[in-house]
Amino acid sequence: MLVQGDAVTDPDEVAQLRNTKPGEGFVIVPRVLLADFAPRDVDREPVLISFDEFDGMFESFQHTAFRLETRHRYRSDEQTETYRRFSAGQAAGWDLDDPWCRSRREQVALGKRFERVRIMDNPPTPGQRYLLDNAERNSAVGEDIRYLWRADADRLGLPREDAWLFDSRVIALLHFDADDDITGVELITDPVQVARACQVRDAAWHFATPHRAFGAEVPSGM
Repeated sequence: MLVQGDAVTDPDEVAQLRNTKPGEGFVIVPRVLLADFAPRDVDREPVLISFDEFDGMFESFQHTAFRLETRHRYRSDEQTETYRRFSAGQAAGWDLDDPWCRSRREQVALGKRFERVRIMDNPPTPGQRYLLDNAERNSAVGEDIRYLWRADADRLGLPREDAWLFDSRVIALLHFDADDDITGVELITDPVQVARACQVRDAAWHFATPHRAFGAEVPSGM
């Protein structure tokens, strides 16, 4: 029986190997090493899904939707009436009964979890301040939102990619253009990348601060 880490010396077993040269030796490599360190297919064709398919994932997932939110700004936010009001120093006026909020409450009522870790710059950008206010709306419909300063995220080695992780098994990587508009959603199911995303989530969630406690530490004039 071949055991991982053992040298392959049996003549019958060596005879089954192809493209071998005289004098070469062989060992059984543990599967985990192949998964962690084998060369990646750099020419892998990305799997892009439509925005409608992406929206559907927020109802079809089974237990957990987690997002690492990393960007300095989101142009889609800046095109909303709530952003205009917030930027003018007024209450954003969140509608807790709009379709988005109703959908979130329905999914949470089914026992599903929505979690986010948002990365904030120091000083925060206007868009990040807006999203800190938005965290109250999201938490009111069942999301759990935490925050990390970018310097802490960098020390933890967290990626700069902005993505959702569904059920610890599939990544929805968000693509943006130079104007901070979302341009597409890439679906990733590669086990190694998903395992790495789970590690990132666990580290980010452990060190992040709940949004209300974090917001209390952000000076209003900062």
